[in-house]
Amino acid sequence: MRLSLTFAPAASRSFWGGFFALDRRFAHIVATASEPMLAQMRLTWWREVLDKPADDRPSGEPLLAALAKWGGEARVLARLAEGWEMLVGEEPLDAASVAALAGARGDVAGAIARLAGKSDQAEDAVRAGYRWALADIASHLSDEGERAMALSLYRAAAEGSMPRIARPVRVLEQLAMRSMAGQAGGFGSYLAALRTGWLGR
Repeated sequence: MRLSLTFAPAASRSFWGGFFALDRRFAHIVATASEPMLAQMRLTWWREVLDKPADDRPSGEPLLAALAKWGGEARVLARLAEGWEMLVGEEPLDAASVAALAGARGDVAGAIARLAGKSDQAEDAVRAGYRWALADIASHLSDEGERAMALSLYRAAAEGSMPRIARPVRVLEQLAMRSMAGQAGGFGSYLAALRTGWLGR
């Protein structure tokens, strides 16, 4: 993720960084909770807090402070928490739950385009974020049936054009696909990330 941020336009870099940090926090909550209800309670807290104006949020949480400049666009971050909630509960995961999280991540990418003054690229950024999200989710699933389902959604997702504002998620999408192909890590992945970051493909 740090490498992907180097390809973000300067005006968007802090927004991408905040999004990735929050997304990792939510992933950690889901992965480490001893009981599904505990994960749901923590994600609900984040969702309710992010729905509030920045001045009404609790102090003392550095990540919340870093997200204060999102303004009204923070509503997509609240929906991101809701998307992660969809992954908590009974297994196996279904397509609706995976698509909900991917859609929430895509909406955040669109919000970042607007926050960076690139509203004309927001729709393409949403599509790029959605595709990255599906590739990323698939790469973290150990159950073969769940992974196949996530990849089916990925292949069905429209690719569209790739605006520069969305280069970070394009890089991460390519790295996730390389990981599932057994090509993770090493100099080859580094070169692939550089090529995608520079050329957008």
